[in-house]
Amino acid sequence: MKRSDHRILTTHTGSLPRPSDLVEALNAKELGKSYDARALDSRVSRAIAEIVRRQADTGLDVINDGEHSKVSWMAYARGRLSGLEEVDAPVRFRGATRDSLAFPAAYEDMKVMLAGRSSAIVAKRTVRPKAWVCSGPIAYVGQSELRADIDNLKAALNGVKAEEAFVTAISPSNLELYYENHYYGSAEEYLAALADAMRVEYKAIVDAGFVLQIDDPRMATHYNRTPDASIDDCRAFMALRVEAVNHALRGIPQDRVRFHTCYSVNVAPRLFDFELKHFVDLMLQIRAGAYAIEAANPRHEHEWELWRDVRLPDDKILIPGVVSHCIHLVEHPELVAQRIVRFAEVVGRERVIAGTDCGFGTSGAGDEVHPDVAWAKLRSLVEGARIASKTL
Repeated sequence: MKRSDHRILTTHTGSLPRPSDLVEALNAKELGKSYDARALDSRVSRAIAEIVRRQADTGLDVINDGEHSKVSWMAYARGRLSGLEEVDAPVRFRGATRDSLAFPAAYEDMKVMLAGRSSAIVAKRTVRPKAWVCSGPIAYVGQSELRADIDNLKAALNGVKAEEAFVTAISPSNLELYYENHYYGSAEEYLAALADAMRVEYKAIVDAGFVLQIDDPRMATHYNRTPDASIDDCRAFMALRVEAVNHALRGIPQDRVRFHTCYSVNVAPRLFDFELKHFVDLMLQIRAGAYAIEAANPRHEHEWELWRDVRLPDDKILIPGVVSHCIHLVEHPELVAQRIVRFAEVVGRERVIAGTDCGFGTSGAGDEVHPDVAWAKLRSLVEGARIASKTL
């Protein structure tokens, strides 16, 4: 994994705005509707070529396929694992959070606002009224889709100037959250099965020459999702999931892995985000060479100071978010540069890659920033890194 040896490198966390016709086709596939598989494959290939080129033209250094083959960062894995089944039951992981309980009126207003959004945004949403559960042995069966992702990205990178490329993949703990266990005898057994299955995908990505990014928002969001749990309860919960990620990463070089956690696409009060100080030590136990964290939104910008006291191991890199996905204002490049410099002065400039808090445009939840705003933020990220490089 490259470092910022000569200048501050830039990247993002994976998802980038997708064309509406691509979203429509991916949703049709996800919902089991009729679709033209050959036409979708062709559209995905073109979309990835276009998004790779646009990242390079914007000046981003470490780029990816924008997750343009995936209906969402997490739902994509459903088609790549055996043992999952749709059941006639409500989706349970979307329960009350600490924030929604503390701000019921605000959350109700947000529901009304989203319901009134334009049809173009509403059409992006993938509606799944029923839950999916684990009802049998988990195994990885997504080799052909994974190979297509790898081939599409390799083809798109031909003739494109970039420092490096990465591919995102979901963590075992998030699969555990979205697909409730109805088969294995314990959480530990289920997590181990998920980790063994996803290791196939993780290893293939690294073997193909790409940096692997593990997406694990649950590490940061579990506290908000479980209103009755204490900090110690959440830390114990996380410790087991750290073991599961490391089990999946066994034998994979750490310097080819970056770990991303965040607080999801959540334009909300965010009063109960789990503070980094409560889990940074657990995060650093993940067998990764870099850690991508939220550091730009108003709930977390102050946390850069934590790294004065927490020692980042010498062989590790930080990828702090210096522009945010949950604020519609476009950050000024000078502010972006200030954020970068803060981290660089604490952990060393060569160990900072400038990133984003989270992704742009994959969830289809209707509360992301507009695609034009997302690209403006990414341009500001690149310009801010240039300013920071001169300052440093």
